[in-house]
Amino acid sequence: MPVPAAGGDFRPGSGEKGRDVDSDLAEAVSALKESFQRRGLQLELGKTEAEVVTALRSKLRLPRRYRDFLMECDPVDVETRTPAERVRLIPAAELEAEQVGFALDDSHNPIAAPTATGWRASWVIVGHSALLGDPYFLDVSSPDAEGDCPVYTAMSGTESWKPRLCASSFAMFIRILALGMEVAEGFADDDIDMDDEQVFRDTLGPRIRQYDPAALKAGHWT
Repeated sequence: MPVPAAGGDFRPGSGEKGRDVDSDLAEAVSALKESFQRRGLQLELGKTEAEVVTALRSKLRLPRRYRDFLMECDPVDVETRTPAERVRLIPAAELEAEQVGFALDDSHNPIAAPTATGWRASWVIVGHSALLGDPYFLDVSSPDAEGDCPVYTAMSGTESWKPRLCASSFAMFIRILALGMEVAEGFADDDIDMDDEQVFRDTLGPRIRQYDPAALKAGHWT
């Protein structure tokens, strides 16, 4: 029996300081919640106090759309499940600690320049691969007109970080996670073999192309 999504009643008009939340993000979050419900998987979303988000913004330069997401749909317990990947989103309470050793130094101060391995001060980790440990991160250096930023990933355990585009915006990242969950409905949750994984990736690719051709071209999901 499907497990209802908890909290996170995210809809246009409920954003930061009364400003309208854009429909793109609201629809993406709704699609993600529905995909969990159809699969009968646990999803827990909450709300983050404005003061907490403001403090995170000042330290990590969080873009507007991601701040709205944390305030209205804090991913308290969100981990996608597909034959190819499991993505765990980081809740607001853990967000600052996740940046230590990356965008923040050991004293939680922002780094002034790229690290020796190439990690940049403008990269903010918002999720992890639960399978491989690789980070998913925003590049907050150049927010777009919607107050959003692209999402990248990079292979951990290497000598240098080599980012690969995952989504052209955070809203699109949430949409792609929902698409992956939808496509995975036809696959077993356990005992996935290599053939199943490739069939899944081949099926997911055309779905991503409809929303974010640049993300598909980058090749991370397929």
